[in-house]
Amino acid sequence: MAIEVFNRQECKFLIHKSIYKDIENRILRYMELDDYNKEKEFYTISNIYYDTEDNHLIRTSLCKPTYKEKLRLRAYGIPKGEDKVFLEVKKKVNGFGNKRRTKLELQEAYEFFSTGKKPEIKNYMNKQVINEVEYIFKTYHLKPKLYIAYDRRAFFYKENRNLRITFDENIRTRRYDLALEKGDYGENLLQEDEILMEIKTDYSIPLWLCKLLSEYKIFKRSFSKYGNEYEKMLLSNTQLKGEMKPCLNQYLTQPQLIHQFL
Repeated sequence: MAIEVFNRQECKFLIHKSIYKDIENRILRYMELDDYNKEKEFYTISNIYYDTEDNHLIRTSLCKPTYKEKLRLRAYGIPKGEDKVFLEVKKKVNGFGNKRRTKLELQEAYEFFSTGKKPEIKNYMNKQVINEVEYIFKTYHLKPKLYIAYDRRAFFYKENRNLRITFDENIRTRRYDLALEKGDYGENLLQEDEILMEIKTDYSIPLWLCKLLSEYKIFKRSFSKYGNEYEKMLLSNTQLKGEMKPCLNQYLTQPQLIHQFL
């Protein structure tokens, strides 16, 4: 059975493509390729993020609160109506991340979101996550707001698969055609020569990896695909420039989810 609950820290780095292959060759001494990458260099991940009409979840996230959460629908490649996708709830408390997810057929997920009624629980679903998503939808009245796709190359540490390194390139986004089956096109989020590198772990980073980051002068930075797209959208809208800020206190008065962090 696929892992449905993840608890980990995520460290993000923007690196130049010119050093990407050097870094990959170095980490291959300690790590092995993700199964998705054994047949092709990069595999595509596509997502739809859900938010309120006034973008409350991403606004709150950009304020860097102690607790924040996101809801997204994820597919590997471009799915069809009967294909399995992942419905994911991402949370962060004091910088430590938690992700819970369940499989659904794509059409089941769309019907869940459009009607608000839970699907009939099947053996490939996680009932607890379905109940949690139902509660989130009733609390926030969410709707699809953003499509994000990217091409990923991923590695697992040979000694402990809880350490993972991913490289995401060609990150593209759109706020139209918000359906996974419509294709993975969109506007580029990063510069052409940039790659997003992430280290995901539930424990400390090994010494060899720390030395590698230091050698290449790779420094941790705050980066959210959804958050950066939202800020970019605001800056590109000349009517809103100077009138709107990502963090507005009045939006923090909306209902917050304070259910147990697992």
